[in-house]
Amino acid sequence: MPRFLSRRSLLAASAAGVLLRPTPAVAACAGSYRAEYHFTVPDQWMNDPQRPLWIDGEYHYYYLYNPDYSTGGTAAGTAWRLATSTDLVTFTDRGIAVPKDTTPNGDVWSGSAVLDTENTAGFGAGAVIVLATMAPDDVTQAQYLYYSTDGGRHFTNHGTAPVLSNPGVRDFRDPKVIRDEERGRWVMLLAENDKVGFYHSTDLKAWAYVGGFIKGGIGVLECPDLFRIRADDGTWKWVLGVSANAKGAGLPSTYAYWTGDFDGTAFTADAPDPQWLDHGWDWYAAVTFDKRDAAGVLDPAVRYAIGWLNHWDYASTTPTMACDGFNGTDSIVRETRLRRDASSGTYYLASRPVTALDRYVSREVDLGDLTVDGSRLLPYTGTAYELTCTVTWDQLDGAGLQLRRSADGARHIDAGVYGTYAFVNRGYTVSPSDRWQESRTPFDLSTGTATLRILVDRTSVEMFVGDGRYTHTTEAFPDPSDTGLALFTIGGPAVFRNTVIREFRV
Repeated sequence: MPRFLSRRSLLAASAAGVLLRPTPAVAACAGSYRAEYHFTVPDQWMNDPQRPLWIDGEYHYYYLYNPDYSTGGTAAGTAWRLATSTDLVTFTDRGIAVPKDTTPNGDVWSGSAVLDTENTAGFGAGAVIVLATMAPDDVTQAQYLYYSTDGGRHFTNHGTAPVLSNPGVRDFRDPKVIRDEERGRWVMLLAENDKVGFYHSTDLKAWAYVGGFIKGGIGVLECPDLFRIRADDGTWKWVLGVSANAKGAGLPSTYAYWTGDFDGTAFTADAPDPQWLDHGWDWYAAVTFDKRDAAGVLDPAVRYAIGWLNHWDYASTTPTMACDGFNGTDSIVRETRLRRDASSGTYYLASRPVTALDRYVSREVDLGDLTVDGSRLLPYTGTAYELTCTVTWDQLDGAGLQLRRSADGARHIDAGVYGTYAFVNRGYTVSPSDRWQESRTPFDLSTGTATLRILVDRTSVEMFVGDGRYTHTTEAFPDPSDTGLALFTIGGPAVFRNTVIREFRV
């Protein structure tokens, strides 16, 4: 969120329609804008995802939810709503788990839930503990504790006093708690403007500051993250992540991360500048979490990830509320792996859509190899699908796809490669922003090939380039009647090989 407004104030202004640019015009809601295979809030408002927990054979996914969003004003503010899933593709709504406004502290912001298997907090072995930010006066942020003894379905506040009080700073939020088994204690990360603070506790109730990781120049840091993962070469690394609005610096406004080492107290980065897990406009407040099999066994080489498919710059600029009664969509859940770059020896995270999505394919259209020199309209129409292809060429300036193309060809979302970059451009369709239109990542056209995997849904495009090191997640609002699909090249011919479209029934 922008540092000059609290989340509650921003949400109130957003709901009242006085802060952001008007909702994109829609033709009397000629069709639904609700995503077909992405997670959406059942009604009203959703923003930050909260790290899912594996409990009793299923993932418990909490997210910030405001049931009073449409009324705006003083009713603004979020609770934690719960959905459960066994495969991270289909979810069952379980209602509000951590309620708002049940104490004088008001609504409940972002934080994290942990499974207290050893009863360190005294609420019983297996209790689920939530540490979350609250701001009773809408300014002073502090950390509060809620607990659940019914498997994370319903939570009770642990009094009204914070377990970690504000030390006199403005930004002091989004606690992320992990268990340090080696040292028998809990570690909390806090977003403190340009710093991630580190804290220790043995009981989740009393916390001591032990240090911090500072990074300026990429906006206010939010929603910190820390995990250990095994790379493809067998090396173990720690990854520190934050959400940051770095548009002003010409950088993404998504999830920045550093690989490095963590000794239980301090994080040492391999390099001073972060990498980015997504380069689109709309993969904010993302969280990563354990990958476990049906028996609960951890996969140390994979980390799941999910992000809010929106941004505070234009959070209410959407036709979904007027047409479908909700505002809130998440990215597809990803599987991320740590890989070593053979040329530089550095490590990076590579992403792909969750494998379980393959089980929900309802239709497959195999278009084979398609030669294109200029443009080629395909015999396919749709508003929600996945397209994969490998583009090859000898001499070329650029190549790509026109997604969600209107019948007259005037409106479309472009995705592909050009010159020195891969890109997604939403500027030719209904966009939530007047300014932020095309996202770019490095690309070497001289290789003569580009592998693209693109997920299209009613209000989003997610493009995975190559092995998934570079991804673009972008929100857009094409008219429901814009269903066409075309291929294009610039400066020469290319072959779109193994072009396959898949639709999903979720």
